[in-house]
Amino acid sequence: MDTVNAAARRIQRIYLTLTLGNTLAASFIWGVNTLFLLDAGLSSFEAFAANAFFTLGMVLFEIPTGVVADGWGRRYSFLLGTLTLAGSTFLYWLLWQFHSPFWAWAIVSILLGLGFTFFSGAVEAWLIDALRFTGFEGGFERVLGRGQMVTGAGMLVGSVVGGVVAQATNLGVPFLMRVGVLLIMFGVGLALMRDVGFTAQRSAHPWEGAKRVFTASIDGGLKNPPVRYVMLAAPFTAGVSIYVFYALQPYLLELFGDPHAYSIAGLAAALVAGSQILGGWLAPYIRMLFQRRTSALIVCTVGSAVLLGALGLTGSFWVALVLLAVWAMIGSAVLPVQQAYLNDMIPSAQRATVLSFGSLMGSTGGVVVQPALGRAADIYGYPASIAIGGLVQLIAVPFLVASRRQNAPADRRRDGDEPAVVEVVTPELP
Repeated sequence: MDTVNAAARRIQRIYLTLTLGNTLAASFIWGVNTLFLLDAGLSSFEAFAANAFFTLGMVLFEIPTGVVADGWGRRYSFLLGTLTLAGSTFLYWLLWQFHSPFWAWAIVSILLGLGFTFFSGAVEAWLIDALRFTGFEGGFERVLGRGQMVTGAGMLVGSVVGGVVAQATNLGVPFLMRVGVLLIMFGVGLALMRDVGFTAQRSAHPWEGAKRVFTASIDGGLKNPPVRYVMLAAPFTAGVSIYVFYALQPYLLELFGDPHAYSIAGLAAALVAGSQILGGWLAPYIRMLFQRRTSALIVCTVGSAVLLGALGLTGSFWVALVLLAVWAMIGSAVLPVQQAYLNDMIPSAQRATVLSFGSLMGSTGGVVVQPALGRAADIYGYPASIAIGGLVQLIAVPFLVASRRQNAPADRRRDGDEPAVVEVVTPELP
């Protein structure tokens, strides 16, 4: 069977379009977000605490919005996400305008987290189910790697433009740009996105339907040992990565010697984006280097931690940029491998909820890790906090080793193999 037929190519084009638009919108502020919070009068601890409330919002809403995606449709979830994120981003801009108290930042940050949870799991689940429906049987590393490349391209353009616009105007304008592009993406999703290869499990009793999907997602997630251990590793890898990305803004400006060079902060985010493009391209080749997917996860996690230690120790701006680029490239190259590994072990009917649960675990780490490392930055400085983050990330390794020991068929699956998971259709409740 042709693994790249016309229908599969169309699904991939839609997926890449949605990914590009959403990333472009989100990344307008990524290069200046921490500077934006500090400019609003927040301390370093408060700035990262605000980010922690954002991840808390993701923790609170990952499962409910995953249930929305599985129970009402992935398209429905995507459209809700664009509107929620646009509205909460506009509220963020208003808080900056009025130098609002921290409690207001905390509330709106939670709403921002809600907006992103409508996307997490839903778009990826839509892609995998739609591709399988079209007869696509290739390895998903290549497709998801292209998604990483498009994400990097969107981030490259968005972060550079956001940094330049912020320096030419003020730190608030990139936030308004995000609102505008998200509203455009609502129209794009409305026109192009259809649930294919998946039937929403709606129920006459919404609470019972949500309970059914949630219970099934636990069975396919935490009660499935190889999936469970990858999820338990996520708080240490994702939590540290979130902190490092935002801490790099003031840290690199500190190394550069100009706290107002906002375009440098945008350049740093753009460098991460460029590394994502390269990492996404490398993803299928990274998979080819290892007999098992978990081997790639373990090696890349250790390598990433070592790079963070070196990044925290260097005093050179240019060396820091090189280390940052390699760190981002490794993370981007291994992410599609992890996504493919998980998707090959998750039934279609609960895919969005289980993937959202995985995001929840990563966000839980962010809730704890971000303010803790932010406090370390206040006391010891940003370099030390980044090095400490590398040590925290190493805690994920034993969990990945435990997942490897389960010898799941998905761990060895390659292009052309049959899916490692047996799809189970859950009957509708009366």
